[in-house]
Amino acid sequence: MSDNLPKAKYLDPENLMQLGDLELIAREVVEGLRVGSHRSQLRGFSTEFAHHRQYVPGDSLRTIDWRLYGRSDRYYTKLYEAETNFDCHILIDSSSSMTYGSGRISKLEYAKFLAASLAYIVLKQRDSVGLSIFDSEVRAYLPPRSTMGILLRMDQLLRDAKPTPKTAIAKQLHDIALMMKRRSFVVVLSDFLSDVDDVLAGLDHLRFDGHNVMVLHTLDPHELEFPFQGTWQFDGLEGEEPLITQPERIRDDYLANLREYMTAFQDGCMASQIDYALVDTSRPLDVVLSEFFHQRESMLNGSTGRAGS
Repeated sequence: MSDNLPKAKYLDPENLMQLGDLELIAREVVEGLRVGSHRSQLRGFSTEFAHHRQYVPGDSLRTIDWRLYGRSDRYYTKLYEAETNFDCHILIDSSSSMTYGSGRISKLEYAKFLAASLAYIVLKQRDSVGLSIFDSEVRAYLPPRSTMGILLRMDQLLRDAKPTPKTAIAKQLHDIALMMKRRSFVVVLSDFLSDVDDVLAGLDHLRFDGHNVMVLHTLDPHELEFPFQGTWQFDGLEGEEPLITQPERIRDDYLANLREYMTAFQDGCMASQIDYALVDTSRPLDVVLSEFFHQRESMLNGSTGRAGS
């Protein structure tokens, strides 16, 4: 297929559902980001130094090792593990809670589009990407590959996934960690609606195995804002008893508990050097990805500045 697609200006997740083809959606998002075919957007996720190479025009100035320049009077660029041997493994939570959506698109569908877009970017830079799907069990495990055909495999695996009422995020993260044979950049897409300590224990297993870990905390805007009015029946998606109530009576407590949970989760990720980003499924995919890359670049620039000071 040709890469000469029109530039995407505003990728509404609900409109993306009309495209249907996962690879086409991914390409539209990537075109919207204006990602060059020779410029990596994921390079440098790892902060573990690998080796030097001589600076060439076009290299980012922030990668120059200024200390080495001071000793040798020559410019050298620092390369990191992810730049020399980069595998990306995407983990998607397909449990029943991920099927919720206040609009036409559920958290799971949004995560699917986001995963495909990330996979496409990785493949465009000639690196490898893999996929795991889990709920109460690991439903699929696809080792990283560097061919575009893996997008079709990912699409089929996601279509075949049948969510179950309960999820066990911590256990499945432990199990997936045992399956992974090479150190990778691991992206986990989930609503993480589980015990914070258990989730962090599973993420820590991935970190202890040497992986760089990024969580994309995927939540619906109604979960974040609780804008309901009148009388509602709230049905639990993972086996909970239904609750009939007037949302105004519980909104303050709900939002307070949500803030407490999210703060504990984010603080735990920070303590374990796990990168965290909140994903609101009402926002365009290209905007979310643009902020994702900007956050990574800012973090790397900050760490580079400290190293060179």
